[in-house]
Amino acid sequence: MRFKDKKKAVLVLEDGTVFNGFSAGAIGTATGEIAFNTGMTGYQEVFTDPSYYGQILTMTSPHIGNYGVHAKEIESNSMKIAGLIVKNFSSLYSRPDAEGSLQEYCERDGVVAICNVDTRALVRHVRSKGAMNCIISSENLDIESLKSQLKDVPSMTGLELSSKVSCTEPYEVGDANAEHKVALLDLGVKMNIIRCLEERNCRVKVFPSNSKAEDLLAWNPEGIMLSNGPGDPSAMQDVINEVKKLVESDLPVYGICLGHQVLALSQGLGTEKMFNGHRGINHPILNKETGRGEITSQNHGFVVKLEDAESNPDIEVSHIHLNDNTLAGIKLKGKPVFSVQYHPEASAGPHDSRYLFDQFVENISVNKKETVQNA
Repeated sequence: MRFKDKKKAVLVLEDGTVFNGFSAGAIGTATGEIAFNTGMTGYQEVFTDPSYYGQILTMTSPHIGNYGVHAKEIESNSMKIAGLIVKNFSSLYSRPDAEGSLQEYCERDGVVAICNVDTRALVRHVRSKGAMNCIISSENLDIESLKSQLKDVPSMTGLELSSKVSCTEPYEVGDANAEHKVALLDLGVKMNIIRCLEERNCRVKVFPSNSKAEDLLAWNPEGIMLSNGPGDPSAMQDVINEVKKLVESDLPVYGICLGHQVLALSQGLGTEKMFNGHRGINHPILNKETGRGEITSQNHGFVVKLEDAESNPDIEVSHIHLNDNTLAGIKLKGKPVFSVQYHPEASAGPHDSRYLFDQFVENISVNKKETVQNA
């Protein structure tokens, strides 16, 4: 489509900065916290990641949509981003096995996008000014009207969003005769977390975020998985209370991203909003136990306070983010419980951290053996 045929669109940031562009995706208006992802591939997995719920996402890769979409490359049942900002948006695609265009995908799920934005300038601005809310529109180009509408958008701080993307009823996945049983608390789970457990001979029962610890334990699981998800973890006190009970069950527990944060909060650690979050598939992590580095996939705007973990005698700091020395993983001393801030299931992304799923399953096997011996 030629530029003169495109519908104009506008992006307005909370600090009043304006970027002009053209419409892509659905026609409409979208609001949320602006975020940017530095990944060069995997846009469909990113857009369907429930952890992005409530966020308008800027992709730093200049070409988005060029390989279309495919049903096998989803992390949930729909696009979860609130809106999309890109440089070049391609409604055409070249991959032979693609099942449709990104344009059609956005229209299906009602995702408003803006293209032909100077995303380098935008990201430099956000990096210097910090995370903030924004609004994009292809139906209303009146800046003052959009600024007024933007004032009503709630801050991500204090916002509970997990319940918006969690399942509403429990369901089971995997071989009924699998060797292990894992109860998964769905805070906004990516499908690849479930796949990684299935690949390790686990039967998984997925529970809604508002489930009680007793609900999960009544299924007689051999391990507990705490999933990723969106929003401010400190706004989830009910979930935090239930996670504390799950830890006290002495079953192996494994938390990822939001699951890591609520686990930390359940043990008395604090969390804080980051100036800019970590979002991309090239983040370096140090495993303090092995001394090895890992390249990881990340998506979070909150972080567990490192000083709280270091001063807690029951907590071991297991992983550190090498870019900014933030906390990236913890273990509970004397318990088969651990969590990481990043995404070991890495879809899309590197597989350096998949060993953590093996570690979780090994904890389950050891715990089962000890239970039999002590019976």
